[in-house]
Amino acid sequence: MRYLLRVEGVLNSVTTWVGRIGAWISVPLMIIIIFDVITRRFLVLGSTKLQEGEWHLHAMLFLLCLGFAYLRHAHVRISLVHERFSPTTQRWIEFVGCLVFAIPYCAIVFYFAMDFVERSWSLNEASDSATGLPYRWAIKGFLPAGMFFLGVASIAVVLRKFIELFGSDEHRRALSDDTPQRPEPPKPTMAGRD
Repeated sequence: MRYLLRVEGVLNSVTTWVGRIGAWISVPLMIIIIFDVITRRFLVLGSTKLQEGEWHLHAMLFLLCLGFAYLRHAHVRISLVHERFSPTTQRWIEFVGCLVFAIPYCAIVFYFAMDFVERSWSLNEASDSATGLPYRWAIKGFLPAGMFFLGVASIAVVLRKFIELFGSDEHRRALSDDTPQRPEPPKPTMAGRD
């Protein structure tokens, strides 16, 4: 179990590091969007390169932060159903779901995305627009990267749930619990109702 704890910690750290680096892409993305909106609205200028740059940065942001979002419980989940189960049932659902769905899905998409990128590289694919961005293969390369890090995050979750299900209390306490839990909604108060 100690080995699994170490592996889970390393996978968690790597995915978190990539997600935090990827999150910084939002800064140039916002700058480009603001510049594009201002120049289109007030200077009546348009740029295909700016628009494609926005799409590329948005794709990079999304793909690099997928695994990080999953580790932080920021992904879409049917909370109305999930919250009704006991903690043990929730762990089992997450454990089996990752093994049966998430990890195989990431592996399949990664496999086909590598071929997708390789074909784009061999053709030196560029934008369909004459004034668009070159090197379309570079942005397509983020698809397998995103699936790889989502797969790494899914493996970390499988290890975490395995330890939570089968480990001792000591092992469960040793988990690096830096994943924030969803905050409880504020409780209504009677203040101001005198």
